[in-house]
Amino acid sequence: MKILAVDQGTSATKAVVFGDDGETLASVEVAVTPHAVPGGGVEQDPEQVWESVCGAGRDAIFRSGGGVTAVGFANQGETVLAWDRGTGRPLSAAISWQDRRAATVCADMAGDAEQLTRTTGLPLDPYFAAPKMAWLRRNVTTEGVVTTTDTWLLHRLTGAFVTDATTASRTLLLDLGRRAWSEEACAAFGLRSRDLPAVVGCAEEIGRTDAFGVPLTVSGLCVDQQAALVGEHCLETGESKCTYGTGAFLLANAGPEPVASSAGLAVSVAWQLGEHAAYCIDGQVYAAGAAVAWLRRWGFLGRSEDLDAVAGSVADGGGVTVVPALSGLGAPWWRPDALASIEGIGPGTEPAHVVRATVEGLAAQVTLLARAAAMDLGRPLALLRVDGGLTRSRLLLQTQADLLQSPVEVASSAHATAAGVAALARLGAGEGATLDEVVVPPRPDRRYEPAVSADEAAVRLQRFERAVARLVASS
Repeated sequence: MKILAVDQGTSATKAVVFGDDGETLASVEVAVTPHAVPGGGVEQDPEQVWESVCGAGRDAIFRSGGGVTAVGFANQGETVLAWDRGTGRPLSAAISWQDRRAATVCADMAGDAEQLTRTTGLPLDPYFAAPKMAWLRRNVTTEGVVTTTDTWLLHRLTGAFVTDATTASRTLLLDLGRRAWSEEACAAFGLRSRDLPAVVGCAEEIGRTDAFGVPLTVSGLCVDQQAALVGEHCLETGESKCTYGTGAFLLANAGPEPVASSAGLAVSVAWQLGEHAAYCIDGQVYAAGAAVAWLRRWGFLGRSEDLDAVAGSVADGGGVTVVPALSGLGAPWWRPDALASIEGIGPGTEPAHVVRATVEGLAAQVTLLARAAAMDLGRPLALLRVDGGLTRSRLLLQTQADLLQSPVEVASSAHATAAGVAALARLGAGEGATLDEVVVPPRPDRRYEPAVSADEAAVRLQRFERAVARLVASS
């Protein structure tokens, strides 16, 4: 069975056609353009997103030679918009997961924070969907419905008004234990549960669509990072992955029951199959690829491909420490007001030192997330599987292994998210009885082992933690 997987992301929509054995038959990527707006806002044009989905999907099917029967759809999770259910017409821009304007909403709701976390598994932070939904209602429009982008796209594709359990668990509105909308959480944000989409599983038939030029059944749905968890074959408790894209997102499989994080991480649904679910704990670095783009914009790098050459031209950061909090700090600090910092610049500082320190800062943040996940799981992460565009940087991944003091493994395929949602679509279309039967384990392409001592790694991490503490104290 050929499967079309659509991975609708922050800066691009990727469409991949997979064959019977999980081999990639065609891959197409269409750019979408987030726009920064005053006040910490980041917006996307919904129609551009829609056109990218349709265009990438049609082109991928054409290049694969046809014969596709089902489609899986992965989405960027916490991005929201207002739209008209009757016409499907957008009533607002799409408010990106990177948008920080809902910090005012969160500040007003500080008294509800603990109860919301107990109910939903998520800290109260503008990163998640509900604060942005409330912000839209307060500042843009009271008309139509406000949902995550997947619901709008699926409505245009099939006419259904649904979201899957993984995406719903990223809103701050889902009762995590029941996997149903929480009336209390909705009321806290001034939203009504009856205006929200139905919550469905990740592998079931949602409807039919002709948007890709041929009739297809939509049978797989998942938020992007959980789809990558599936695609990286992290199907057992304790297995973990990190995706390095616009941001960096570390997820660890937490098993069949929701856990309460004592380390400041988010807890979400990893996947839901029928009545059964798995859960995950996760943390976020909001600026990973975005930090590299910042280095380019300010002339530290000519091209992203130059990252290793420039950073590798110096032995270390030369005393420079970079905290790349360009969109605030996520887990475990949850400080949307934090700003990026560069410390330790002196007369001998070269641009390469700043680039090297940025690589160190990204790896250090992920390491601290891994350490927090290990605390919640009660055991260290024995191996970190990684995917995403920045995994092309050998320096980044060696630094990651050094600071983690554990191996880092890169999959041979660049399509972990697409592979994960394709497996779910395959299962939803009736092929296979269990997730393990339909997920093709990725073949390791590269493996990085720690090359520095535990003492040296600890010193480097402590230097970064001190910089973060100073940054948080001054914000």
